[in-house]
Amino acid sequence: MSKPAAVPPPPERDDSPAPSLDVDLSVHVFTVSATMVGVCLTAIGLIRVVVTIRHMETLVDDLIAMNALLFVISGLLSYWAMRSHRIGRPPVVEAIAEKVFLGAMILTGIACLALVYGINTL
Repeated sequence: MSKPAAVPPPPERDDSPAPSLDVDLSVHVFTVSATMVGVCLTAIGLIRVVVTIRHMETLVDDLIAMNALLFVISGLLSYWAMRSHRIGRPPVVEAIAEKVFLGAMILTGIACLALVYGINTL
C-alpha cells in the first residue's frame, strides 16, 4: 500500500505592519500628478498646432496650463508629505495635496468639455 502524499505546512503569517493608506495615497497622488503635467504639456502643444493651422484663438490651452500648475502644486505637496513622514507628517499638507489634485482633475474634465465644444462649434 502506498503512503499518502505529504501535505505541505501552511505558509507562515506575516505579521509585519502593512503600509498605511496615507503613505500609499501620497505616492499615487505624486506619481499621477507628475504624469498629468506631461499630459497637459502634450495637450497644450497639440492645441497650439490646431490653433495655428485653423487661425483661431481658444482659452482651452490657458485652462490646461492652469491645470498643469495645479498638478505641479499637488505633486510638490504630496512629495513634502511623504518626505516629512519620518518626523510626523502634518496631515494638513496631505489633505491640501489631495484637494488640489481633485480640483485639477475636475479642471481636466472642464477643459475637455470646452475643447470638445469648441471643436464641434467650428
